[in-house]
Amino acid sequence: MRRLPHQTRAPRALFATLLTALAVVAALMTATAPAQADTTVCEQFGSTTIQGRYVVQNNRWGTSATQCVTATDNGFRLTQADGSVPTNGAPKSYPSVFNGCHYTNCSPGTRLPARISGISAAPTSISYGYVGDAVYNASYDIWLDPTPRTDGVNRTEIMIWFNKVGPVQPIGSQVGTATVGGRTWQVWSGGNGTNDVLSFVAPSAISSWSFDVMDFVRETVARGMARNDWYLTSIQAGFEPWQNGAGLAVNSFSSTIETGGGNPGEPGGTTACTVSYATNVWPGGFTADVTVRNTGSTPVDGWTLAFTLPSGQRVTHAWNASVTPSSGAVTARATDNNARIAPGGSQTFGFQGTYGGSFAQPDGFRLNGNACTTA
Repeated sequence: MRRLPHQTRAPRALFATLLTALAVVAALMTATAPAQADTTVCEQFGSTTIQGRYVVQNNRWGTSATQCVTATDNGFRLTQADGSVPTNGAPKSYPSVFNGCHYTNCSPGTRLPARISGISAAPTSISYGYVGDAVYNASYDIWLDPTPRTDGVNRTEIMIWFNKVGPVQPIGSQVGTATVGGRTWQVWSGGNGTNDVLSFVAPSAISSWSFDVMDFVRETVARGMARNDWYLTSIQAGFEPWQNGAGLAVNSFSSTIETGGGNPGEPGGTTACTVSYATNVWPGGFTADVTVRNTGSTPVDGWTLAFTLPSGQRVTHAWNASVTPSSGAVTARATDNNARIAPGGSQTFGFQGTYGGSFAQPDGFRLNGNACTTA
């Protein structure tokens, strides 16, 4: 290393001042920089994993324009979405996060494909972030096939349109309305030349929801577009943009497959439950003690409780269950010590959180995908 001549060295006082200034700059950079950089994917069909169990995919299949997705802890955001395509045709892409298998890309530890008749519940939670300067839909996709395939195109696609902005519509034509999962939907049916498509369109935007995927599978079976001996291969949540789209986000996503129990295409085999939600609230913070009671006649094993935290609330710590993600549509999962709820029995868990604005409680709860009454 070349040594500086004596006359060019800074005086001690000036040197100390420079060190102090550098320390201040370093502190500011530390305070403003994220603790961990998010992963950005710009490759046409590039992907990455989140939570060690889901795949985030760029899936830019309908355009040559640049598109990038940035994976976050619990979902992703569309950070670049150049170009546009005609709104009377196919969208540009389907950036999404999924549980299952998509063109041989399977999420870590997935239980999919799984035979429909063997799935008792498939509880899921989703929270979307929308923008107003784009043409798109927020689409939750469920894929079904007669075989347990992990590649190529499946026979039937179920699309749940949580939101649509601009002059776009589902494939096919509207064939009526239906109540599924306690909500009313416009129902569209058609095909795109490679697979059948059954679409459920929300009359107004839904930003977050916890529900059972099997409610929509049962409806599809009842309409003759799938059978109980088929397979559920993939559950996906994302967006179909036609114009722009930067800023669209899946804030959080969870998906669980529960096997065993009755035939999901027929009545029965559901879980009866009651949830009590007791809170202690102070300015900016709260605790919640949640008791889940099995009011049915059969045990509940490996329970999950899905609910949506009101806007501004965030979980900071939980006990007797894991609660993920920390905000929006969340799912509480049993620990090894309290995974079974006997008939007439209950399990209790709790969490501490923060909130902004006025405090409110969740609107509803689903135990292993089944709606519970609130005590």
